[in-house]
Amino acid sequence: MAVELYNQGGHIIVSFSDLVEGDEGVQSNQFLVVIDNHAAIIDPGGDLTYTRLHMALSKYINVKDLDYIFASHQDPDIVASINRWLTGTNCKLVCPEVWSRFIPHFSRVGKTTSRIISIPDRGMDVPLGRHHLKAIPAHFLHSEGNFQFYDPISKILFSGDMGANLGPGDYDKPVKSLDEIMPYMEGFHKRYMNGNKVCRYWVKMVRTLDVQWIVPQHGRSFIGKKIVAEFLNWVEQLECGVDLMTQDDYRVS
Repeated sequence: MAVELYNQGGHIIVSFSDLVEGDEGVQSNQFLVVIDNHAAIIDPGGDLTYTRLHMALSKYINVKDLDYIFASHQDPDIVASINRWLTGTNCKLVCPEVWSRFIPHFSRVGKTTSRIISIPDRGMDVPLGRHHLKAIPAHFLHSEGNFQFYDPISKILFSGDMGANLGPGDYDKPVKSLDEIMPYMEGFHKRYMNGNKVCRYWVKMVRTLDVQWIVPQHGRSFIGKKIVAEFLNWVEQLECGVDLMTQDDYRVS
């Protein structure tokens, strides 16, 4: 089901949370951003989502005229379908510079030529219609080269794997309290986030933005200043990744 997160003055943001069904693969959220009839998809996924997403998008845009695919990092559930999008549309791929020579392995030879916009490590603004989306650094959270995308107009942060929570229930229903999703969020973050040092850097950066809604790639979103602050406080204190490693984790069985 498509859910409109924002719709004002030709600026539309739509979330798709149910395109992966049953045991097909990991649940993931895909996002469409339309500004003045210019459109971008954020983290479109792989073949499991392509056909359903393409059909769903056609209700909002002429898919052939898609401007961008945004890929936060290189994982298959992020961008494995890129060959099909590059074949079926006129879009360009916006992805981390560090992964710009790896992601083409998902496509046919020559398909990405002159169609990749590489995001430098410090991030960048990407114009879309009369506004822009900000690509902001989220390196090592969890990918070595990782970006999140912030819309200054809707004040939505598309946070990728940061905030992922794969519990039961309605993924379109925002989180009311961290307690209700902690059993489905804490273990993932302890394993997939690199360490507390980068968590603290990330939180300090995000607090400089006016974020009113954090929407991760997996699971339910965090809407409102109160729950956003609660989530940032939790991430700031999180010990994870290399913080938890000991020699016991590096031994021959």
